[in-house]
Amino acid sequence: MGCAPSIHASESREVYHGGNEAEDAPGPTAPPLQPGGPRLPPGQTTAASARSCGSSLVESEPSGGSGSGNGNTVAVADIQFGPMRFHPDQLQVLLVFPKEDKQCNGFCRACEKAGFKCTVIKEAQTALACFLDKHHDVIIIDHRNPQQLDGEVLCRSIRSSELSENTVIVGVVRRAVREESSVMSLIEAGFTRRYVENPSTMACYNELLQMEFGLVRPQLKLRACNSMFTALEKSQEAIEITSEDHIVQEWQGICSAKEKNGDNVQQNVKILPVIGQGGKIRHYVSIVRACNGNNKATKIAECVQSDTHTDNQSGKHNDRRKSSLDVRTAASRTSKVSSQRRRSSMARIHSMKIEAPITKAINIISAAQESSPMPVTEALDRVLEILRTTELYSPQFDAKDDDPHAIDLVGGLMSDVFRRPARNEYVLSTKNLQQVSSSVITPTSLHDIPSQITQAMENEESWDFDIFELEAATHKRPLIYLGLKIFARFGVCEVLKCSETTLRSWMQIIEANYHASNPYHNSTHSADVLHATAYFLCKERIKQTLDPLDEVTTLIAATVHDLDHPGRTNSFLCNAGSELAILYNDTAVLERHHAALAFQLTTGDDKCNIFKNMERNDYRTLRQSIIDMVLATEMTKHFEHVNKFVNSINKPLAALEEDGETDKNQEAIVTMPRTPDNRCLIKRMLIKCADVSNPCRPLEQCIEWAARISEEYFSQTDEEKRQDLPVVMPVFDRNTCSIPKSQISFIDYFITDMFAAWDAFVDLPELMQHLDNNFKYWKGLDEMKLRSLRPPPE
Repeated sequence: MGCAPSIHASESREVYHGGNEAEDAPGPTAPPLQPGGPRLPPGQTTAASARSCGSSLVESEPSGGSGSGNGNTVAVADIQFGPMRFHPDQLQVLLVFPKEDKQCNGFCRACEKAGFKCTVIKEAQTALACFLDKHHDVIIIDHRNPQQLDGEVLCRSIRSSELSENTVIVGVVRRAVREESSVMSLIEAGFTRRYVENPSTMACYNELLQMEFGLVRPQLKLRACNSMFTALEKSQEAIEITSEDHIVQEWQGICSAKEKNGDNVQQNVKILPVIGQGGKIRHYVSIVRACNGNNKATKIAECVQSDTHTDNQSGKHNDRRKSSLDVRTAASRTSKVSSQRRRSSMARIHSMKIEAPITKAINIISAAQESSPMPVTEALDRVLEILRTTELYSPQFDAKDDDPHAIDLVGGLMSDVFRRPARNEYVLSTKNLQQVSSSVITPTSLHDIPSQITQAMENEESWDFDIFELEAATHKRPLIYLGLKIFARFGVCEVLKCSETTLRSWMQIIEANYHASNPYHNSTHSADVLHATAYFLCKERIKQTLDPLDEVTTLIAATVHDLDHPGRTNSFLCNAGSELAILYNDTAVLERHHAALAFQLTTGDDKCNIFKNMERNDYRTLRQSIIDMVLATEMTKHFEHVNKFVNSINKPLAALEEDGETDKNQEAIVTMPRTPDNRCLIKRMLIKCADVSNPCRPLEQCIEWAARISEEYFSQTDEEKRQDLPVVMPVFDRNTCSIPKSQISFIDYFITDMFAAWDAFVDLPELMQHLDNNFKYWKGLDEMKLRSLRPPPE
């Protein structure tokens, strides 16, 4: 599809052919200027215009190239944009300088050198009128002396016109004498770029070239996209976008066309012009609807009227749904929320790399609601309600072929089994559970904890709390000390109606059944997850959503979520034919074992049964919730949980917040997350984020956790090779593995999107900053071709 520059459609629907005639087409008449405008540099020719913007307006014509000597414009190369090819007009530059000086002359010469049309204006009012008449591509405003010409006011005036949407506006500023000033005031006024004064012709020429290729040409492509948006908004069946070679204004009627088999088909066609560069009609969009007979044609015509009526009469109904993209209001919405940090997380959520098919279906239905009558809209609302409460959120995942770390990591964590061997059954060490008798238990009170342990727990409410310092102070028994302190802070004994002695006995038997020999999955990891869980529970959004029983349930689930972990993955246990894999049918083997063993240990001994005094219904609710949260930590359902949280929590809340701060919306924002289903989603997301929060910890802790999980995976690979088992994650070979690459892949595929969604709900700037810093650290090591945890010493 192509567009020639020789056609211009004015507001009076007249079409002009040729080069200069288009510039003389009827348009808004600019108010006269005061005499004495700036002069062009010596040697530059001028072109008089019957519709000039005033006596001070001078248009420069290039003196060389194809336009030399005959007044023709310089030839401009075609621009290719996908399957579209269009020919732009000669670039028009408007210079707004209150007086002639070297800088103004420098830009004039640069425009001549580049073959651009140059217009020079002295006054703001005249400049605005001239722009409305000519629709310049680039406007350069002298902002060096606001007393003579207030560039920001002029820029705002120009930006108030819809015609300036794709215009590049540059502010010329003085060279900084002392400290460099911020450009925010210029950006807020509507400037696109800042140019520090430099009258050199070559400097001005380079600036113009950068603007042409970096800003103006992309804007031309965006203008071409308007035809696509118009078609998508109005179309029903077929779409045809043509160039202005079809000299048509706006037309609607029945056309006849032929199919490939020769059959005649009637089509109801409506053609709409789309305004492009220089205010010209650059594309024509044909809306085509097939008609298979007179009756069908009549029905379609009625449908068109009905659609138009719906659009006009139910505008307020359409406006209250914000989940789908509305081209007309997207820009205004963005400006309203740009100052709020959590909106940036929402932006990332809407562009997540991994999207479940059900998410796409919901988006399509939401978009269909925008142009549907009220009964259809209400029916689709019920459909969305059903879709958001069923298990339909598993994504289709395709790892990059050139990223073996991502393939192995995702494959190893997202699948339970590779193949079932006929031999080498792996016996898990859970046959001898660590039952702590009363003679072994030495209950610890918060009042007689050693000073070094007390000191290590001083800042346990801070995200930067150092769990490894507590691990060293407690001789690898941090869970009981940190657990007792956190449980006391949340009043767990009061909610469960149990004694502190019972809680201490329970905490000790739980910690005894974590394997201290595991590099990663030990009681220190459990204590770290418990700390992250407690930190999240203290955030204002979570406190508004969960009740005390929810908080206690979440803390217990975090404490037991990896109980009796063998330091091997589910895939390893399934491939090895372990007793647990057989017991749980190769499905969520470890997670089911963690939850089952937690209740077995708790209810098996009255001295540590923290649930014994609970009401039956409360206990059933608590038990189901703990099991649900522990099972949520299984990675095969990772994307299902994240997608469900985004679609059921993030996006509905964002829609309510964007609708405005009415009393009704504010109430809905508070009550919507409190429904039983949504509280369940929130608790799942909470424990998932706590479980894999290592990349969001301070750098030194992040590095230590990366070392530990890598060692555990190395050990598994070693054992798989010894037992001739399938190697679940081949890249985790201690002789060849790149730890930075493995961390980058883990953050890319599992962490970034999940924490963006969690941050949008909870507001966690500190964690997101750590995540960004840590990712840059691993990226830096990888770029240096290092495979180790740290760079070599200098």
